[in-house]
Order: sequence, then structure tokens, then C-alpha cells
Amino acid sequence: MPQTPQPPTSACILRLSAVGDVCHTLPVVRSLQAAWPETRFTWIIGRLEAALVGDIPGIEFIIFDKSKGLGAYRELRRTLHGRRFDLLLHMQMSLRASLASVFAVRAPVKLGFDRVRAHDYQWLFTNRRIPYRPRQHVMDSFFGFAETCGVTQRVLRWDIPIPAQAQAFAREQIPDNIPALVISPCANARFRNFRNWRAERYAAVADYAAEKLGLRVLLSGGPSQAERDYGNAILAAAHSRPVDLIGRTNLKQLLALLARATALISPDSGPVHMATAAGTPVIGLYAATNPDRAGPYLSQRWRVDRYPEAMLKFNRMDAEKAPWGTRVRDPRAMDLITVEDVTTKLDELMSARACGER
Repeated sequence: MPQTPQPPTSACILRLSAVGDVCHTLPVVRSLQAAWPETRFTWIIGRLEAALVGDIPGIEFIIFDKSKGLGAYRELRRTLHGRRFDLLLHMQMSLRASLASVFAVRAPVKLGFDRVRAHDYQWLFTNRRIPYRPRQHVMDSFFGFAETCGVTQRVLRWDIPIPAQAQAFAREQIPDNIPALVISPCANARFRNFRNWRAERYAAVADYAAEKLGLRVLLSGGPSQAERDYGNAILAAAHSRPVDLIGRTNLKQLLALLARATALISPDSGPVHMATAAGTPVIGLYAATNPDRAGPYLSQRWRVDRYPEAMLKFNRMDAEKAPWGTRVRDPRAMDLITVEDVTTKLDELMSARACGER
């Protein structure tokens, strides 16, 4: 704990969203738990994200449901009325999270990001800050909170519980001893967020995986109409018959599927980091965002990285010199990734696994 030699009696983690960032946060919490076994941990988290990690034992989860508007703040304040924490780890740079910290969380030490990285004026809502470290992966920046508290031993462990029903569902889709490739083709739909690869290229990779490598191919995704349309386009273009699970899984079922899969192919999205948490290698597709910052933490060797090329072509910038986190907001960026780029990585991954590598 900053400027305090003893571990705190209680600590509050404030990380509401998103699924990928919650997956990045969990090893930090595991590291703190290992170093501070007597500390009581409370995690304020979003409703969707709680569906993934909210049943982890040894952590109290309090849901902040942003859909309730101002009512979410009132509900959080009622829940925490009369409570005081020794330490707040304010790990989300958003005004929503900062307001929640002001209205509901009492703690003498509120640790946040350094002023250089503290977007949305987060630095105004904290009284201690982690040191500035340039050009870090998101998870490494989160580990800055543990390091500032004197905890330097990292525990890269997730151990997210998977209910028996979710395990049974996944076993039906991926039977024992059947190698399987999960394709999660869509990133979150955000304004000028062009992270999705072309459907016909996913279809070509699915055919290659099924016909050349003998993999069972499954499509996963959320229930939105855009993802449904994307899945339909892939299915229409594919010669093979991928198993269509788009809109048919909850987060626990998806985690169970990823845990049984041989590999995942996906653009920059939450399932990339869920697969990492499940111990499954990821072929991440990156052109619009920087994989050095947000790529699959344990699978960087398998990533397809066209980000430097996209930065030069569309942003007229050198990726090595550009501000960290700069995105390529051009719908043509992901077209720089070829089918051969992806199938080559898939071949390499399968060869490594045949040799016992991960």
C-alpha cells in the first residue's frame, strides 16, 4: 500500500468494464491476494462483466449497473453506506467510474493512473498515482498498481469458475479429443471502430482449417443483429460447415468453449483476453489497433500484425513514434491482413502444438 508498510485490511478495486480489461485486471488482483492473504477485497464491476467473473470466491463483487443511470450511483452508495476501505485501486479511466468513486467509496488512499495517462481527468479523483511507464501493454500498466503497493511478484493466474452446465454445453460442441478452432469475428461496435476483417476471408480461413487441418470450426459472437449478419455472411461464403454459435452463448459458455478449443482467431476484442484467461492460444488480427498495447498477452507470437503498415498508409505516421494507443480509423486498414497471413500463423501454431509447445 502506498507509503504504508503493512498490507491493508480492506481494498476496493474499481474496474467496471470492459470484458477484456476485466480479464487484464484479474491477474493483478490474484497477485495482491497472494501477497496480502488477510486482506478483504471488494470489486466494483459492471453487470455484464460480473456475469463472467462475479462468482470468483474470496472477492466481494458489487455490481454497478450503468443502465440505471443516476440510480446506479444511488444504489452503490446505499450498498457501501457506512463502509470504509483502507485502499481504493481506481483502475478505470472514465468519468463514470470516477464519479462512482466520489459518491460511494470512502478510502484515505485512492490510487489512480499517472497524470500523463489519466484520461477523463481521472487524476482529479485520486490522491496517489502510479508511476508513468511509457508504451506498456494494458495489463502491464495495470500491474503498476500492484507494484506501487510494493507487490512485485506477478501471479499470471485467472482461475475463473466455469459452472458444470457451461462445461457440459462446451463438451457437446467440442467433444473430447476433437481439435477445434473458434472464430470470433466481430469486435465491439463503436463509432469509427474498424477492427473487423472481411467475412469472406474468415470463410476462407474456416475452410482451410476444416479441410486442410481437420479442425472443427465454430463461430461465436454476441446477439446483435450486426454480428448475426456477419455470421450469415461467413456461412454463405464458406464451403465447409462451421458450427454457428453466434448469439447462442453466454459468457460462461463462451469461456468453457474457449477452454476446450485448440485456438481462437479474433480481431481486437474481449474474447481474445477470455481465451488468454482460459489458457488457449490466440491468433489475433491487428491493423486498426496496436497489438503491443492490446494484443493477446500470452500469445503475442501468434498475432498477425499489420498495424505499422496501416499507420504509415492511412495515418502517415511511424508506429514507433506515434502517441501510444493511436488507432487507425480507416475501414480499409484490416484489408491489409491477407488470408495467407492467418493460415500461415495457424500452420505454425498447429506445428508448435504437435511438438508440445504452447
